[in-house]
Order: sequence, then structure tokens, then C-alpha cells
Amino acid sequence: MRIEIVHPAPPGVTTGNRVTALRWAGIFRELGHEVRVRREWSGTSVDVLVALNARKSGDSIRRCAARSPSTHIVSVLTGTDLYERLDGLPELRETLELSRHIVALQSLAASRIEPRFAERVRTIVQSAPA
Repeated sequence: MRIEIVHPAPPGVTTGNRVTALRWAGIFRELGHEVRVRREWSGTSVDVLVALNARKSGDSIRRCAARSPSTHIVSVLTGTDLYERLDGLPELRETLELSRHIVALQSLAASRIEPRFAERVRTIVQSAPA
């Protein structure tokens, strides 16, 4: 598969979303997939768009959904997505509506979004024992 991972981290930053993007890119490559990591969607055709930080990557999600409706969009709820009450943010609601899959990086995230999205949430706990 052709996978593009987008994240909001500025160039040179080696923490948070960028580290996750690079880690996941390595895993996907080990599984035999073609992977690109970018700050925003490149506009090229991909099979899967993984958007780290569903709110801050919203522009990439909206553009990809509009221009490439067959792309599977995966929104990842990361740290700053979870700082506020998620169900009160219209821009986040829109990105979740456009996403085929929703990934949470901690188990309480699903309880903070609208119940209609909860069935699409899968939790992937990173770097910590269950």
C-alpha cells in the first residue's frame, strides 16, 4: 500500500507527533508498504492517509477527502486533541466525520468524543505496558 503520514510538528522537532510519525513509518515499511511522512497531505494519490492530530491536520484531511474519496483516512487523536472537551469542537467533528478510522493513543480518548464516533475508535497504547 501507499501510505502518507501527516503531522503538525515543525521541521527539526524530535518529540511528540513527529516521533510517532517516524516510528509508524518504520513499522509500515517493515510490513512492506511505501510510506511518506509530511507536514501536510502532498496531494498525490495514496491508499491510506494517517493524520496525526486530528484537529491540527484537519486541512490535510479535508483536502484528501475532497480530492481522493477512495483514500482510507485514519485520524489519530494525539495529545493536543485531548486537552479540550472534544465533542464541542466543530473542526474536530468534521475531520472525524471524514475519517474512516479513528485511533486513540490512550484509552480514555474514546469517552471524550461524541458517542456516534466511538465505534470507529481503536486504541493503540504506545511505549507503556498495558
